Amino acid sequence: MKKINKTKSLAMVLILALALSSILAACGKQASDDEVVAKVNNEVVTKGELYDYLVKENGQTALNSLIANKIIDIEAKSKNVEVTEEDVQKQIDKIAEQYGGRETFEQFLEMYGTSLDDIEENIKINAKIEKLLGPDVEIEEDEMKAYFEENKESFDEKEQVKASHILVDSEDKAKEVKEKLQAGEEFADLAKEYSTDTSNNERGGDLGYFTRGAMVKEFEDAAFSMEIGQISDPVKTDYGYHIIKVEDKKPAKEATYEESKDEVKEILFQQKLPTVYQTWIQEKFSEYKIEILLDK
Repeated sequence: MKKINKTKSLAMVLILALALSSILAACGKQASDDEVVAKVNNEVVTKGELYDYLVKENGQTALNSLIANKIIDIEAKSKNVEVTEEDVQKQIDKIAEQYGGRETFEQFLEMYGTSLDDIEENIKINAKIEKLLGPDVEIEEDEMKAYFEENKESFDEKEQVKASHILVDSEDKAKEVKEKLQAGEEFADLAKEYSTDTSNNERGGDLGYFTRGAMVKEFEDAAFSMEIGQISDPVKTDYGYHIIKVEDKKPAKEATYEESKDEVKEILFQQKLPTVYQTWIQEKFSEYKIEILLDK
């Protein structure tokens, strides 16, 4: 039901750029060139053919990404830069936030045939980049204040609703659920029993806090019009029929620079880091002895 924000940080750009590298690496692991990877009627596609095609089309780009990874690892070791599990989780949370949370982020990764586990090494690489180059990213106070003033509305806290829901596939079933609620049965228990929304039914249908624009219109209109503790009649959307319970509300609040300072700094840091990284990695490519042995 939530909309996906597709803004990408350097971390996400690196992850997508490195996806092909992983495929190329997999093609070369524990397999002969004549291993069959696909069949079309009686015709076969071999791993060797797949590898040759990938190398021809994108081999140099993928190889450059792998070389960059090696350089980053070497530089991190030489400067005693270590990445902890906490660092990895912070990176994942940071990227996932741009996609509306972990659930939608994992759905996005699934579209590319990968998962959080698959990209963990790439997340570590990005964490190393931030630790290595963070001191080189210059952000002035005046620049932060100017950015805040130009984008003040985006820092204002919008009205929020915290709600739970039970999603079912028919109006009759929704009415049945509503009758059970009116008879005193627990909302969370009925969500576990009836709701088809597998992303939250085991949590009693909890959707957390959300602002206007985060949910589909019919759901949003109902949720924001309700009082705390109120349970809706069936609400129809393209997903089915919802019974909504409003758990809490937060009023809109105007942002101040001091309260938003850390967020502004992080935004500017993420905007500047890709440029700093590109300059740095190009210099390192020139400094290091690199031999390209890839067959053309």
